[in-house]
Amino acid sequence: MSDSSRDTAEGAGWGTTERGAYQRLMPPKAEKISWLNPRMLWIARNGVLASWFGDPTGGTRSRWVAQRAASGAPADKVIRRDDPDRFSFLVIGDTGEGDDPQYAVVPGLLRTGQDTRFAVLASDVIYPVGSADDYDTKFFRPYRDYRAPIYAIPGNHDWYEDLGGFMRVFCDDAPPLPPEPRPRPLTRAWLRSLLWHRPDPEDGRRLAEAREQRSAPAQQAVQPGPYWAIDAGPVRIIGIDTGLLGTLDAEQGAWLREVSRGPRPKILVTGSPLYVDGRCEPCAIEGGGTVDAVVRDPDHHYVAAIGGDIHNYQRYPVRLDDGRTLQYVVAGGGGAFMHATHTIPRVNVAGVQEQDFRCYPLRGDSLAFYSRLYGRRLRMRRFFTLTEAEATAVIAERLGIKPTRAPGASTRVTRRVRLVAGLLGTGRRPDKAKRFRLPVRKIYTSLFSPGSATYSPPFFKCFLRLDVSPESVRLRCYAATGNSAQEVDPPVEDEVTIPLR
Repeated sequence: MSDSSRDTAEGAGWGTTERGAYQRLMPPKAEKISWLNPRMLWIARNGVLASWFGDPTGGTRSRWVAQRAASGAPADKVIRRDDPDRFSFLVIGDTGEGDDPQYAVVPGLLRTGQDTRFAVLASDVIYPVGSADDYDTKFFRPYRDYRAPIYAIPGNHDWYEDLGGFMRVFCDDAPPLPPEPRPRPLTRAWLRSLLWHRPDPEDGRRLAEAREQRSAPAQQAVQPGPYWAIDAGPVRIIGIDTGLLGTLDAEQGAWLREVSRGPRPKILVTGSPLYVDGRCEPCAIEGGGTVDAVVRDPDHHYVAAIGGDIHNYQRYPVRLDDGRTLQYVVAGGGGAFMHATHTIPRVNVAGVQEQDFRCYPLRGDSLAFYSRLYGRRLRMRRFFTLTEAEATAVIAERLGIKPTRAPGASTRVTRRVRLVAGLLGTGRRPDKAKRFRLPVRKIYTSLFSPGSATYSPPFFKCFLRLDVSPESVRLRCYAATGNSAQEVDPPVEDEVTIPLR
């Protein structure tokens, strides 16, 4: 097995020049999404409108579910497979930008996952707005050589055109929903409807041709709706749809409580992670309660909760009062731009301490990546650019933690290095440098980070492989850097064995 980023800088993808062969899989002209483009922000406006004028996705989702039920989908929304007691599956989060980082994941995924029984896409299958015609180069083409079914849960971007493309691809070519009655004038719903982005009437005209790329019988899967459960071997995998704003409607919440009952071990897959960036985000359910409360209930027997939406890897082993340990995982590094990890403060949440926490990319690699990015964007390379060793050393100093990868005895943390780390939002510190930072923590999430996509390695992408047996689930996070070395032999960045009691 090749070195990981926890072993060497070369294992992280630094200092190598031999790019992987993934570009041979790409279309001749791959779309490069720019989230700094006003036009792109305008067509993706529905999330902002939902937060201002009320979120309509609960009602729209209910209509989709009712339509699927009328067409014969199982009422309990459970997919019952014939997997053996020992099997494996993949989880890939936030995939569909259709550019170099997404395709760079594919060779390692195929090599590592060729014997898996199925894959699950966790959130944001298609960027920017989930259009049906974008599925050609952002779903069917990249995964055409994966010979097993792919299930999916939508993310907020899949909802930007009311989930029409997602439903056509994953839910038995579901027909468009009939138009809703016009809201009363001068209401919030009326104002929202005036500005709401809707799909092009011609969207999907190339979908039939695109489907041919994954047309083998072994690749086919039909979902009962945007949320579902899969009974596979000894476990039940439950996928929930958190819509535009990261919440559950009352109807889906009632279903979640129902399918969570019973002694069968369960794994949640969600579009919004429950633990992320050193804090708990329990995910509210309309009418009361939270998803995290459902997951923690000892009568429901959850062992893990895996969420997309945040484009990196994080793991929090939370020990509950009854002695169980739940693995809360962020797994959104499947292809879209990278969210920083160096902004995560020293971890202390729900009993999880820094030494228990895992992330990829490592904080030092994240800081080095963003220092290059800011240096290039601001044309101040000499000032901003940190070596990976400098970034690793200053992270350890600022957070008071032991370096995950030794930076080397000759590495000096200079005043410039400390200043750059402070400006780029590294961790928490009480001194004056905290008063001024470039927009890396809050503003960056909605503006700068989406504009941080790069098209030369290292990309710091990842995917999960889960090996299930009657006794345990072995979860491994594999890296994809875009370099040949990690493409030929994908390194394991994190691994944990979860007992099934």
